[in-house]
Amino acid sequence: MSRSGEFCPRCGDEIPEAADERPDLGGAGGGRNTERVLCDACYFEEFDLVDAPDTVQVRVCSRCGAVHKGNRWVDIGAEDYTDIAVEQVSEALGVHVDAQSVAWQVAPEQVDQNNIRMHAEFSGVIRGTPVTEQVTVPVRISRQTCKRCGKIAGGSFASIVQVRADERAPTDEERERAEEIAREYVAAREETGDRNAFVTEVKEVDDGLNMKISTNQMGLGIAKRITAQLGGSYSDSRRLITEDEDGQELYRMTYAVRLPRYRQGEIIDPEDGDGPVLVRSVQGNLKGVRLATGADYEASFEAGDAPDAERLGFREDAVPTTLVAVEDENAVQVLDPETFESVTVPRPDYLDVDADEVPVLKSQAGLHVLPDDGSDADDDG
Repeated sequence: MSRSGEFCPRCGDEIPEAADERPDLGGAGGGRNTERVLCDACYFEEFDLVDAPDTVQVRVCSRCGAVHKGNRWVDIGAEDYTDIAVEQVSEALGVHVDAQSVAWQVAPEQVDQNNIRMHAEFSGVIRGTPVTEQVTVPVRISRQTCKRCGKIAGGSFASIVQVRADERAPTDEERERAEEIAREYVAAREETGDRNAFVTEVKEVDDGLNMKISTNQMGLGIAKRITAQLGGSYSDSRRLITEDEDGQELYRMTYAVRLPRYRQGEIIDPEDGDGPVLVRSVQGNLKGVRLATGADYEASFEAGDAPDAERLGFREDAVPTTLVAVEDENAVQVLDPETFESVTVPRPDYLDVDADEVPVLKSQAGLHVLPDDGSDADDDG
């Protein structure tokens, strides 16, 4: 009978030769481990296949639902945190280094809103012997406030975007759209993982809208997007508010957005002798169409400026009336929508002479035929 000559230091039983074989440690003595080892019985008495923590804490923001991972908060958009609990328990568990062919499965048990029990079962092979082990790890959902939500709750902001209009107050639609643009931009940045992107406050004032924004860069981006979509221009100013721990000066920026004096769809009279204009675009120079001729109009002002003009109304003020007759290439007869008398008015190029009805606007400048809704396409794209 073959003997290894080795005995278990704990119980004194002889250790079979196969159990005493160990990998080559790289020493001069060859490929056999010279350290004394335990027999299988003693080895398995103190063997743990799995090293599990007593408990795992999952830190969750009670306001936005973000989860703290490592040294930062991460937005996950989860309705519950079971998957997160499984993930963090999996990261916390350790399997014995000598185990081979390890397999495991976990079954979460929701105890209540803030407590989950993770029942895990592991199997593996040690010294040629299949072993299994079951562990239960309590998971505690700890609800806190993340840094971002803390800033929002505390009213933190770095820039202000002021939305005003030139010689008028912004309309309700313009105010709503300006806020939408800001929130859409912030949401897009949030989707990239930028947790410094948020709108702290939106406040309507008599002459427009004030928005407090998380960073100066975000404020600038919002101002640019509002003017790109609604027209007009913006300017900026800064105010020193503090210094950081390195002595760097920190400024709060104000971005003043000035929407155009006139709106798309507004009818104005530049009083240059060529008659009223239907405004088609307020991007850059004001562009429109002459109601008397159908000719294109563009104000000869720098981008963001507007000519002095008489306000006559809006496209939505137009009413349909009967096209009575075409007199010649310059004039047609229509029914006055108020007196129902036949009136001769200018014939613009866009007028459909085969139409039974045409939209007209009556103002202090007279009665004028407007283009159909689709004939003066929006140039603001």
